[in-house]
Amino acid sequence: MATSAVAVGWGQYLNALLGDTVGWQLPEALSAPPGDGGIVNVPSVVLVALCCTLLIRGTRESALVNAITVFIKIAVLLLFCAVAFTAFESTNLHPFTPAGVGGIGAAASTIFFSYIGMDIVSTGAEEVRNPRRTMPLAIIASILIVTTVYILVALAGVGAQPAGEFQGQEAGLAAILSKVTSAGWPAAVLAAGGVVSIFGVTLATLYGQTRVLFSMGRDGMLPETFHKVSPRTGTPVRNTLIVSTFVAVLAAVVPLDTLADLTSMGTLVAFTVVSIGVMVLRRTRPDLERGFKVPGYPVVPALSVAACLYLIWGLPLETDVMFAIWLVLALVVYFTYSIRHSRVGREEASAANS
Repeated sequence: MATSAVAVGWGQYLNALLGDTVGWQLPEALSAPPGDGGIVNVPSVVLVALCCTLLIRGTRESALVNAITVFIKIAVLLLFCAVAFTAFESTNLHPFTPAGVGGIGAAASTIFFSYIGMDIVSTGAEEVRNPRRTMPLAIIASILIVTTVYILVALAGVGAQPAGEFQGQEAGLAAILSKVTSAGWPAAVLAAGGVVSIFGVTLATLYGQTRVLFSMGRDGMLPETFHKVSPRTGTPVRNTLIVSTFVAVLAAVVPLDTLADLTSMGTLVAFTVVSIGVMVLRRTRPDLERGFKVPGYPVVPALSVAACLYLIWGLPLETDVMFAIWLVLALVVYFTYSIRHSRVGREEASAANS
């Protein structure tokens, strides 16, 4: 869901780049999903196919490309801030909370899916040197950097353009630069940066999902095909192709708002379950070997659960309904296949019987 949501936005920046450089854009019918004025989002399918191809080639190549896109992304966002702050109007910040505290909660619920990127860092633990030290540092550093840049971009954007003008605006940051500078090149640079950086985000989220399914396949919760590695490339080719196909179909036909809300719901529920799991396992399995430690136990997990439940409450009702259907399908897979094939489940059942 997260990969599909990110891929949908790629077409918007691609169209902005084409419009600023060659004066031509893809027709809306081929660059937006049904419900957003189009028939099928072709650019998102192309993007997923490119990322799929790179992931199949190997992890080392994917990591290099991702690192390059991250540097480009940060540079472009800092460029936006530098230009947008020149047109900063403090009156655009009044009223500071036009929808009240409830509006802040609703907005936080919708945009929370962006934090799934931090969660994806953890999925690469098996391919990291000294993960017990490296993973926590990487996650904490990512949160601090991303949050700081996000706040700067949001402040610069709202300061340069009244909040009401964001409604329905595509490639909003590029549009703001066009208004501020009355020139085409800053917007073109930002649109190009958006095209490159969204490629990197799509690559990272796609990678994370394949590694989660890889671990589940190794355990037996999913069919063995998710765990098979190509002897030529050393990557889970079939796994990557299956995930990429699913992602491409969602990105092609499902509107961005729906994907974003579903991703936020899934992320929040996952974080809630993990936080509860930490507290339960501390009591039921105190002897369990732990690769990572949770500071401030039990306060931090309890606060995490409370914060996640608050944000879940702020999501639209239709998101709750769709997630319930999603969860039922997952439970069907679990109880009809996974629970009978899981290696860990069989070992625990055997230990309990003995």
